Amino acid sequence: MKSLPLLSIALLSFICGFTQADGADLLNARDCGASGSKFETVAATTDGSKQITVKDVGDFKVGQGVMVSKCNIRYSRTQLWGTGEPYYNTKPLNDSVEVRGYDGSAGSWTIYILDIEPSATPAFRWTDDLGRTWQPKVPIKHGWQPLGGGVEVKLNKRDWESGYVIAFGARDQLVSRIEKIEGNVLTLSDAANRTVKDAVVRHNDTLALQAVVDQALKEKRGVHVPAGHYRLAHSIRVRNAAALAIEGASAVDTLLDISDGEGACFTLTGGTEVTLRNFRMTGFMGFDERDKAGYINTRGSTYIWGFGLKHCNAVTISGTERVLVENCHASRMSGECFVSGGPSRGTVKPGQSYSQWITYLRCSVTDSARNAFNDVMCGTENTSVLHCRIVDVGGCTWEGASRFVKFIGNYVRNGGTVAMGNLGPANRDKTYPDLGAGQHIIADNVFESGVPYGSCAIRSAVGATQVIIRNNLFINFNSSAVEASGATDYRHYASGNTLISGNIFDMTCIGAKPASRTAINISANDTIVSGNQVYVRGDADPLLTGIKLKEPALNVNVHGNLLRNCGVGVNTQRGESRVGEVLDDRTFVRAFAPPSLPLDRLQPRTCVGWRLAWLDSKSKPTGAASIIESFDPETLRFKLREPHPMKPGDRFEVIAPSLNWLLHDNTITGCRQPVMLDSHGSDTSLFRGNLIERGGATNARRPSQVRAGSS
Repeated sequence: MKSLPLLSIALLSFICGFTQADGADLLNARDCGASGSKFETVAATTDGSKQITVKDVGDFKVGQGVMVSKCNIRYSRTQLWGTGEPYYNTKPLNDSVEVRGYDGSAGSWTIYILDIEPSATPAFRWTDDLGRTWQPKVPIKHGWQPLGGGVEVKLNKRDWESGYVIAFGARDQLVSRIEKIEGNVLTLSDAANRTVKDAVVRHNDTLALQAVVDQALKEKRGVHVPAGHYRLAHSIRVRNAAALAIEGASAVDTLLDISDGEGACFTLTGGTEVTLRNFRMTGFMGFDERDKAGYINTRGSTYIWGFGLKHCNAVTISGTERVLVENCHASRMSGECFVSGGPSRGTVKPGQSYSQWITYLRCSVTDSARNAFNDVMCGTENTSVLHCRIVDVGGCTWEGASRFVKFIGNYVRNGGTVAMGNLGPANRDKTYPDLGAGQHIIADNVFESGVPYGSCAIRSAVGATQVIIRNNLFINFNSSAVEASGATDYRHYASGNTLISGNIFDMTCIGAKPASRTAINISANDTIVSGNQVYVRGDADPLLTGIKLKEPALNVNVHGNLLRNCGVGVNTQRGESRVGEVLDDRTFVRAFAPPSLPLDRLQPRTCVGWRLAWLDSKSKPTGAASIIESFDPETLRFKLREPHPMKPGDRFEVIAPSLNWLLHDNTITGCRQPVMLDSHGSDTSLFRGNLIERGGATNARRPSQVRAGSS
């Protein structure tokens, strides 16, 4: 797409600078040329010509932007990832990939992915539907090789044997502007490169909306967007706003439509204060295509996500200090619908800002392929998601690596996990761990039905600390509900300091096949679980566990809970892990699946003195045991006090000499197996003062079951 003339932008800015909405000091987007019209018509185009002949001129006007389908073959940037490379680490192409020939038959916007598995005889498989189906592998021949839709690809000399993933997009859309109208002939500022008889011409209001925003920033005024249907080709950018409000006339009738475009409806970058209010926003990928937006299982690289290749979302925020998004409703977005990131208070440069306060109030995300709300960096602070509605969302309901988050008063049905933590190397900075991250309050929300992504409704994990989960309602819930996970790997820190209190879990399965599920699952250190109710209506559900505790979580207090009609009321489990790399007969690096043994790099002496009970290939104790002498947080190496013959894959259970577990004054009634203690325990692990009663449970086993530890 050619860039639009600066003169056009300046002219629109001049026009809208002298117009304001009735009775308010607001610039009116219509006066800047925004059509707000959903009118479309059929057109004939000619290769190399700027003139198109339309069936009906309708309400098109000179100066307006248009999008014309089928008549402009173009390709998005080709991306290349090596084996094990995360999605944000693309490699330079160096002319190693060439593309040609798209004929538009595969759709108006098609993403092609070539997956090259490491091999001495390199070959690629390919997909044009974001990984739903893959075509069989073909050897790399270094000449033009056909894909679908007329596309041919040429892979020139490179070390393809190492394994790679290649991705590019093919489009047939022309984005341009009307320069002249003569009868049924529109003269555009850009020429078509394809002759077609059935192109579709639609309005493109991106240019006009950008002009009114730019003028509002210049004049320090607000923007009024009247009711209408505004099609976008790309994002409306708000750069370094001092104080700007952009308001639609109605969140029902003011629609920003990016279904034919790419990127965010609004992108906020830097500045002090922005308010967005009263908009409806729609994209091109709904809940039924959530698999295409998610993780793509490739063999030549890892961490390839569909939404990163074909992207649309509602609002992106990067470093704007104060943002209010109120009464804005988004649907059919492929990416994280409302998302923020940017620098932190400890990394901002002179003249740079960071996000200190972001509030989403009375918003909604429905029928969308990926996440609803997201803070991707630990630098963002004080994000609040308040009184919002999240329904049929294929990714996380909330995903946050940021600080001081409040997720309060929301309604969630068929949404993915409220995920706290995810503090990998790409989304934390030098202010962590001194300032911490992942601090959350998850309170007063309603969760209904189940979880389509992430396996539980709320999870604190990998670096989240100081987390409060309180006073939430779970209604007819057929998925696991709350997890405080202590699992870590080489990229992440441990989580901890969690309070789970005052929640009511109605885990009754309605109208679906009952799933194996746990209401509260604890494997993180420093956790209190108190005053919760877990139950099903009717007979005890054998697939439901009320509270699950997993060793070697430390300092866990469970009291004052009511567990009714569960399959298992309280279940304690052993922690198990495997040897990864062996350095010598005393030193090893833990394998990262399963990740039961914590890697607490902030308090590396925590695991000193732990016993490892070695298991055979069938998870039976061998009778051998070792004691951890030290853990190096830099190399992630565990050292044993005494030599022990080890090889990669050897399994062991973890026995902490002092767990500090206190389970007391809980009521457990009507459960088929009220208590199952299948863990090693310790001298500081106490189970006392609990009321255990069979209630009306049928097929109930003895009230408690204790399985001998392998120590």
